[in-house]
Order: sequence, then structure tokens, then C-alpha cells
Amino acid sequence: MTKRSGRVGTGGGVAIALLIAFPAAAQTGQSASGYKAPVISDTGRLKGPRQPIFFRHDIHAGQDQIPCLYCHSTVTISSEPGIPAVQTCFGCHQMIGGSTPSHQAEIKKVREAWADKRPPEWTRVHALPGFVRFPHQRHIKILGTESCITCHGDVRSMPQVYQVATLKMGWCVNCHVQHSVSRDCTVCHY
Repeated sequence: MTKRSGRVGTGGGVAIALLIAFPAAAQTGQSASGYKAPVISDTGRLKGPRQPIFFRHDIHAGQDQIPCLYCHSTVTISSEPGIPAVQTCFGCHQMIGGSTPSHQAEIKKVREAWADKRPPEWTRVHALPGFVRFPHQRHIKILGTESCITCHGDVRSMPQVYQVATLKMGWCVNCHVQHSVSRDCTVCHY
């Protein structure tokens, strides 16, 4: 952080946040895993609902290896994983402008959302009926922070997120049986 005229600047804070969010390989434009997200020219053929911003999990979580918990920071303490605030996106994208014209266009939408103080209206991908409770923090505590893949699939390879698991009762009960977890109805229905 810098100090000028008695004020503390946050320019260094952004750099620190970027160092935390992005592994060194991502900061240099290289992928530590060797995975390079494909260029997508036709989004109409992708699985999953169209979103107001074409957010590439395969770039962020796959190629750049940003941990799920960096963006979905409340998942370990809340029932809902939460959609990241525009502030989280803007924290990086005030400095990172994108490597292709299509990426730059999507990042421009992030910057506009931040400037207009109007978050995008995302289309929900994974939804459970209102009578089902799925406390994310309990599942993360038991299964670990890398367990997101169990229900959401390997988003690190998804250009656009789509529902992989049925999330129907039989699917959930099967997981409870495999992990020797209670199957009492009140565990999920309360």
C-alpha cells in the first residue's frame, strides 16, 4: 500500500488480491496444469442456459486454476454457495482486460455492471425444490473443498456451466448411503 498526503492508497491491495487469486502460472499467461481453454466461436451449441455474461469456468477454474472458494467464498459458512458479487469479478478485471475480442466484450459487461451498480441477472443452473434443504457448508465440511465436482461436475472443463447430476432424491440418497450418512427424512426436509 502506498501513502500519499496522509491517505493510504489501495493500489498495492489489488496486486496482492491478484497474487492470491491467480497462481503464478496464470499471471504469466501460462497454465500450470497444461490445460488451455479452447476458443469458443459458437456458443449456441454449448450445454447449459445462456447467461448475461459468458463466464468461462474452464478459463477461470481450469486454465487459470482459481480455486472455487476464491469466488464462492461463503460456501464453507453458509447454506447457499452464493453467486460472487460483481466486486469480486471487478477486483481482478479492473486490471485484466481479456486476451481476445470476445473475452474483452464480456469483461466490458463486468465493468459496466460495476460502474452501474447493477449485478447481472444470472440464470440459476442448479436448483432444488423449495422443500429440500441442502446446506453447502455441511457437505463441504464433510467432503472437503474439492468436493464441488461431486454435484456440479468438473466445471474446470466447462466453457458454460450446465447441470450434470440429476439432484433428485434417489441420487442424493445414494450418496448418503455411500458415505454412511443418515437417511432420516428430517436431514434434508425441515
